[in-house]
Amino acid sequence: MVVSDRRKWLALGLLSAVQFMVVLDIAIVNVALPSIQVDLGFSQENLQWVISAYALVFGGFLLLGGRAADLLGRRRIFLAGTIVFTISSLLAGLAWSEASLIGARAFQGLGAAVITPAALSILSTTFVEGRERNIALGVWGAVGGFGAAAGVLMGGVLTDALSWEWIFFVNIPVGLTALVLAPILLKESRDASVKSFDALGAVLVTSGLSSLVYAITQAATDGWLAGKTVGFFTASIALLAGFVAWEVRHPEPLMRFGILRTKTVSGANVAGFILGTATFSLFLMLTLYMQQVLGYSPMKTGVAYLAVAGTAIFTSAIAAQLVTRIGVKPVLVVGMTSLTAGLVYFTQVSVGGSYLADLLPGFLLIAVGLGFSFVPISIAALAGIQPAEAGLASGLINTSQQIGGALGIAALSTIATSRTDDAIAGGSTQAAALVTGFHGAFVAGVILAAIGIVAALTLIRRDELEQPVEELEPVLDLAA
Repeated sequence: MVVSDRRKWLALGLLSAVQFMVVLDIAIVNVALPSIQVDLGFSQENLQWVISAYALVFGGFLLLGGRAADLLGRRRIFLAGTIVFTISSLLAGLAWSEASLIGARAFQGLGAAVITPAALSILSTTFVEGRERNIALGVWGAVGGFGAAAGVLMGGVLTDALSWEWIFFVNIPVGLTALVLAPILLKESRDASVKSFDALGAVLVTSGLSSLVYAITQAATDGWLAGKTVGFFTASIALLAGFVAWEVRHPEPLMRFGILRTKTVSGANVAGFILGTATFSLFLMLTLYMQQVLGYSPMKTGVAYLAVAGTAIFTSAIAAQLVTRIGVKPVLVVGMTSLTAGLVYFTQVSVGGSYLADLLPGFLLIAVGLGFSFVPISIAALAGIQPAEAGLASGLINTSQQIGGALGIAALSTIATSRTDDAIAGGSTQAAALVTGFHGAFVAGVILAAIGIVAALTLIRRDELEQPVEELEPVLDLAA
């Protein structure tokens, strides 16, 4: 595919802006939850679904969205996802009840599940593997790292300055701009070698992943051994086992498992899973700590995250330069180590804590971790991937991050709640009990993040990152 240099970089700017919008919506809701609860009369048990409905559909449909982009046309699918995301953002801002907001958030997740793998596969087929693609993926990874931190910042500012509805309305101009510019800047491409669509595989993997995310989410409220939770976990295992059995026999599978024989791709997905697990839950716990223990307003909570968001921009830019000079592996090791160190620091937050002593040093470590992790993971996830499977690889890495995020929120929230309840039963004050719960969650986060360091050291291979991709023009159908 021949694309002018100027058009390439303009396309990258568009794709990054839309991806920023998608990543932003993962975290932007956290700080606004108390305001949403009051305005729409949410019950405490249903409030989590403002976050979980998005994660459930996002995580469940990513593989399907990625393969649909490869087969049906990457630009076409990107535009379809943008339309769904923009309309559902409008509906979320206009929500009048629990059900209407949860439904709109679910459709936002569907749009995100279509946009993200399509956008990343467009990027990977537009830029040549090597230094050029590493620069582009560095920008993409920086957007992921910054967007995760900026979400909590913008959520607080918009909720206090305007109202919670604006955390959704802010997506609309971005979506409309993308719909205008995408046909101009993005080339259409697809995998023309596949003649049939693996419908049963799509149903099995989407149902299996959705059941898994739902089970993880419900575990936080019903308990890990509750009948409903166990039932959905069992259904998920059966569906995903059926998916694997079907895929290895299908002549044109939705997912070619040979993609995971590349250790670096497998390592990127392990690291991405752990990164999602740690960061999703980290921001939720810190938001609750600032609001429920330190008494911060939504605005003050959002501004407190400025140190993370601002530093993440800087560290992501550095990481994007370093991966082309010293390689993906050392940058990722530094990132996962810094993320682990940040979580270690937060294990000492206190009831009478201050921003400078309890939060700022940890925020700076986390910012380094985000920048130095998202960028190399984005590059490693596409190492040696042929253009025809760019959507599949893109969907896979995003699935790893979303499933990891859902698991992290459920597992660490359960730990925090259990320890808080025990502390209250033992006579602790509410604030002291909450801090005890947060300590337990952060310790669990440290263990998970440390596994990410091991994965980066053992699975990321320099030779696979430097391996050239075979020329595959015959299997690509590229429109002018």
